[in-house]
Amino acid sequence: MTAQLELADWRRRIAELYARIRATPAPEAAHELWRTTRDELFRTHPQSPLRPDDSLRGTGLPYWPYDPTLRFTVLLEPAEPVALDVPTSSDATIHLRRIGRVELLDAGLDVWWLEQYGGGIFVPLRDGTAGTETYGAGRYLLDTAKGADLGGTDREFVLDLNFAYHPSCRYNPLWECPLAPEGNRLSSSVCAGERL
Repeated sequence: MTAQLELADWRRRIAELYARIRATPAPEAAHELWRTTRDELFRTHPQSPLRPDDSLRGTGLPYWPYDPTLRFTVLLEPAEPVALDVPTSSDATIHLRRIGRVELLDAGLDVWWLEQYGGGIFVPLRDGTAGTETYGAGRYLLDTAKGADLGGTDREFVLDLNFAYHPSCRYNPLWECPLAPEGNRLSSSVCAGERL
């Protein structure tokens, strides 16, 4: 199998995983499915961002315990459109366009449209745990271009902070990852989701 077909298979499996998560009525059970499936993919898939000698292949990825109070259905609020070139982990840029904002945890987060990858909705998060308990560049909550989507409608999103995950560049610098821009940074700590 070529690297391109392997990557297509990885993306297909992630999309299938999130479809199964959306079909699982109990969020805590969906979270357990997410964790175990991701651990299996990270351990065995040829396109895993983990290097072959990474100890996480044996131990699995670390997470905080599931906290049901950190699951939200948020309304997409209007925000002034902004075009932004966001730096990536490899000094390249990803083109984003702000399509709105959402409110959660007494704070707002920008919601972006990825102008690359064929488009997609993107909500990164960099919180008070960044650099100590989580990856310094932040984590991702929603990335529809990659299939990471917990559901919603054309005006609402399900954002469950327990599903916050590190971008692939946290594990391997060969991966391109847009970093969380200013409108996606919280000073408070979000002790949920994937951690170091």
